[in-house]
Order: sequence, then C-alpha cells, then structure tokens
Amino acid sequence: MEKQTVKQSFLSGSTWKRILLMIVFAILYGIAEMVVGVVAFVQVIFALFTGGPNQRLLDLGQNLATYLYQIIQFLTFNSEQCPYPMDAWPSGPPQEDAPLGEAE
Repeated sequence: MEKQTVKQSFLSGSTWKRILLMIVFAILYGIAEMVVGVVAFVQVIFALFTGGPNQRLLDLGQNLATYLYQIIQFLTFNSEQCPYPMDAWPSGPPQEDAPLGEAE
C-alpha cells in the first residue's frame, strides 16, 4: 500500500464513520447473543411443558440468526450494508449478496 493511500485512509471521514459503526455493531452483536440465549432457554421450557417449540420464538430465533449474520458480514467487510437499526429488521433467513470483491 502506498504512503499516500494510507494517509488518505487515515484522513477519510468515511473510514472513521465505518470504525465507529463497527464498534456499535460489535456491542449490538453481544446483546443479540444474550437474547438468543434467552430465546433458547425459553424454547426449552416450552418444549418441556407443551411438547414442542413456540412458533413466535422460532420466528424470533430465525430473525436473530439473520441479524447476527448481517452484523458479521458488516464487521468482516463482506457487506457495506449496515444492519438494523440502520436498515430494516431482518425477516426470515439471510439473503445471499455477492461479496464486495465480486461483480454481480
């Protein structure tokens, strides 16, 4: 990498904005992981008492899994699209996007 390119990266406002967003999404990832743990625990309770999982919690679990996937994609620079709350809350399984380095 050229010295000028490194200097431009350090001075770029978009680079620092990305870093700040990455910190925020890393924190949100930790919170979402805890929520997944609670959902899993409650699903076990439902399974014990009703014989099966709760459908609403199944849907929430899927959406949380997709949200965690979106955060990981953003944190690892595989996506430029910011997850929730910068975008809509995910619904259903993740949609496959072309990686940043590949043409669509």
